[in-house]
Amino acid sequence: MNRNTANPLPVTASRNAHGRTLDRLGEAIVAGRYAPGSAVPTETALCTEFGVSRTVVREAIKSLVAKGLLSTGPKVGTRVRPADEWNGFDAEVVAWHSRSGLMRGLLRDLQDLRAVVEPAAARLAAERATPHDVAVLTAACAAMQAAIDDGDDPVEHLLAFHQALLHASGNRLLMQMAPALGPLLRTSWALSSVRREAPEPWLRGHRAVLDAVVAKSPLKAERAVERLIAPAQAAVQELLASRRKLPVLQRPPARRKPASA
Repeated sequence: MNRNTANPLPVTASRNAHGRTLDRLGEAIVAGRYAPGSAVPTETALCTEFGVSRTVVREAIKSLVAKGLLSTGPKVGTRVRPADEWNGFDAEVVAWHSRSGLMRGLLRDLQDLRAVVEPAAARLAAERATPHDVAVLTAACAAMQAAIDDGDDPVEHLLAFHQALLHASGNRLLMQMAPALGPLLRTSWALSSVRREAPEPWLRGHRAVLDAVVAKSPLKAERAVERLIAPAQAAVQELLASRRKLPVLQRPPARRKPASA
């Protein structure tokens, strides 16, 4: 048999099954379906529940062990680890939190992280940003303006701007924090009065950060970010102090279709 004619689809299907199983089991753990310290169902039960092979279940469990959500051992089986041992910077773990409803403790921690990280990233970006970094920041800022002018949701461009700011810092560890800050940025935007009021001050705040980076002024960049995120920080703090239910962030908001002529 010619090896070149082998059908690759079963491998692709297996990978897709692994991703779906990992998502469903990971989200179930993060949502509290299985309490910390408790055992997850047996491989046989998970195979039946998810309609996949034992190999797929085992691979999903291995991935969750690597992310810190599960532990395995002889005689104790597979158990859920305490939430403070989960990898909070893992993009999939953050996504599961977002879809399951952000916990107050996590939202508070993300808010604290943003207050520390983004001003520092802006200061470094003013020192280290390359022409490409500046171009990406400029494009994201322009796209936010265009989205608001067209009546679209600018949140994806908002995320792009802040992720580009972390990247422009030139610090690989700061870059890796972008997935963790994403849900907080979405939450901040969902709570923001920009949706109801004139967005120009909000847009000017982003332009001020960009101008400081272009001018290579670290102190101005740091202060500009602090001013920019202050209203969002206040909105999140208000939410945390209230009894309102925290938002569930299922997917990136869909862009509105332009009205037909």
